[in-house]
Parts: sequence; C-alpha cells; structure tokens
Amino acid sequence: MDSNLLRLPNGDGLPVVSANSEVKSPFLIGVAGGTASGKSTVCKKIMEQLGQAEMEDTQRQVVTISQDSFYRELSPAEKAKAQKGLFNFDHPDAFNEELMYATLQCILKGQKVEIPSYDYRTNSLNFEDMLIIYPADVVLFEGILVFYFPKIRDLFHMKLFVDTDSDTRLARRVPRDINERGRDLDAVLTQYMTFVKPAFEEFCSPTKKFADVIIPRGADNTVAIDLIVQHIRDFLNNRSRHGSTGNIALYMNLDLGLNGAAAGGNDAVGGGAGDASDNKTGTYNAIRRFSTLCKELNMQGNFFFDRNKNLPHH
Repeated sequence: MDSNLLRLPNGDGLPVVSANSEVKSPFLIGVAGGTASGKSTVCKKIMEQLGQAEMEDTQRQVVTISQDSFYRELSPAEKAKAQKGLFNFDHPDAFNEELMYATLQCILKGQKVEIPSYDYRTNSLNFEDMLIIYPADVVLFEGILVFYFPKIRDLFHMKLFVDTDSDTRLARRVPRDINERGRDLDAVLTQYMTFVKPAFEEFCSPTKKFADVIIPRGADNTVAIDLIVQHIRDFLNNRSRHGSTGNIALYMNLDLGLNGAAAGGNDAVGGGAGDASDNKTGTYNAIRRFSTLCKELNMQGNFFFDRNKNLPHH
C-alpha cells in the first residue's frame, strides 16, 4: 500500500488522505437521477469519449465516484431485511452523509482519498477492496440522492440530472438486480413497489429542480452527452494553459463574451477556487455557455435537453 496514504479501518469518521499530494482542486460535477436511469452509463460514456476509461488511475484527469460507496453499514437485523427486499436503500437515512461530505471536501482540496467498494450481493461495504481516488481535474459524483443533502449539493460546480421514464427504469432494474446482484424476482418487485418508487417520488425527483442541466433518456441522449464532454474538454484545455490549481472560476469566465468577463476573471484569480462567490459566478457563466450551445443547435424536433428553470434566459 502507498506509504503516503493513511487508512481507516472502517467507514466511520473522516476519509483517509495523502499527506504529500500535489494540490489540484477539481471541477466537481454531480450526476443525479432515479434508480437505473443511466447515471453510471452517462458517466462511463463521458469517460470513454474523453479517453479516460482505459488510463491508469494515477494518470486520469477525470474520475467517477458512486454514492453507493457511502451507504452506511447495516446491522445484522437490517441485512436480514435487505436480503428479503425489505430495507429502504433509497431513503436518505441509508447514507453516511457526514462521511460523504468530508470525502468531497478532501477531494476539493486536492487530496487523495480511499473509499470502500460496495458489494450489492451482501449489501455491505467492502473494506478489503478499497478504491483509491487520486487528485484529478474533473470529478463526477453520481447517485440517486447526490442533490438531496444541502451542504453536499452546494459543493458542486455543475449539477446534472439524468431523467428517464419510470417504466424504462423498472425494466432495466429487474434484470440487473436478478442477474448482477443475485436477487429473486419477488424480492426485486417487492422492494421496488414498497420503497424504490415512493422514495424516488419523495426524495429524488424533487431534487431535479436543483439541476443545471437535465438529460432526458439518459445514456441514449448522445447529443447532450457530446455537449457535456465538449464542456469538460474545454475546461481541461484551459486548465492546462493556466495551471492546475485554483483556476476553476477563471476558466468559467474565459471567452464567454459576457460583459465584465475580464474583470470577473481577474477577481476569480484573486479569490481562487475556494471562494464561494467566484464559484457561484463560475457556475452561472458555465450554464449560460452551455445553454447558448444548445440554442445554437438545429434540433429538428429531437428534444434532447430539458430547459430547467434554473437556466438563465438570454
């Protein structure tokens, strides 16, 4: 194991961090959506198009983290319920909010962190197979409730919501849980009707209003994914020209053709990526740019992009 990496014996408390890592504050993107909506596949396609999927972990500029790694550990009684499909994994209480927040804070500080993988067959965190997240330029954090917790939601520079029809999500979830996670059909359907569907409507779906970009049809929406990939590629190109630290807000104000952009860029340099007002300005300008790109396309009836009320109007 890396001698610079401090390791916790379990998931309690703060995540482990490297003491000697180069500071690299990433552009943090949240990817939310219902179960089997295509969040992981969207992230995978983004990684593939950016040429990051096959790279060594230490060399990647873009990494993906699943919220599933932050499920809290279950008691024996809860595990017994889970095996019967009677435990609600879609409720906010199923997650370790504090550990999730602390981990993202460390990532934003450019620190290397170590998180457990999640075993869906045993409904438990696997601390023998830890995932090491090295400092990166862009971090995709995906999960059903990544926008539910306010203090976590506020950490993201951009928020995407993958919006897929409920019938499609159920049709994907059933074979996935049976074939990949060792569940039986009755347990899958019982869990879906008792917990998954009600929890989506109560906890996940309302968070769509916080999204900057809504992606209908998930990974099938290649136009939207191409736009997001281009936005990330532009960020990486600008970061390579202006250095690797503290320039997120500067990038978000570059070449947008907005009044006062130059002044905003200078202010951003002074404030750095950690300045809250600069982050808000950066997010606003990024979404204006993204919205403009979408308007410039001739969609010809192909409705690929939901216009969220949060998006600025021109």
